[in-house]
Amino acid sequence: MDWLEPLSQTFPARALILSPTLYLLVNAAHIMAIGVLFGAILSLDLRILGLARMLPLAAAATYLSRLAATGLGLAMLTGLGLFSVRPGEYAANPAFLAKLALIALGLINILAVHLTPAWRATTRGAEPTKVLRVGAAISILIWGGAIIAGRWIGFI
Repeated sequence: MDWLEPLSQTFPARALILSPTLYLLVNAAHIMAIGVLFGAILSLDLRILGLARMLPLAAAATYLSRLAATGLGLAMLTGLGLFSVRPGEYAANPAFLAKLALIALGLINILAVHLTPAWRATTRGAEPTKVLRVGAAISILIWGGAIIAGRWIGFI
């Protein structure tokens, strides 16, 4: 993974390497972004699965999807910063690779669900279909797995 090493010489990477405080803040921001991402996804998926029926799904779906997208963007930005500190090490870490694979699966699941007529109907007030419920259950497993893989990185 030598081709990734120049990333560790960029200005943002050097700043993170040289400042433990900056690294701490970016790491904390990454954790908060993941909390926003997973919190929104889990809340939406649980609502699709039938919990909190008093919460209108059409409004929740729109709001929580946008919130999750914001969390994803922030997690990717801060994650790239953290990755840049030791790119070769991370790229060779099986847990990091598993995390990336699970994130990719999660994004594919989101696209698959959001491109269905059932999703569009749900955002207009229809009850979620069985396909959406299966997608929600899969989503919880995938994103939960990504979090576990992310935590596992530091232990390998």
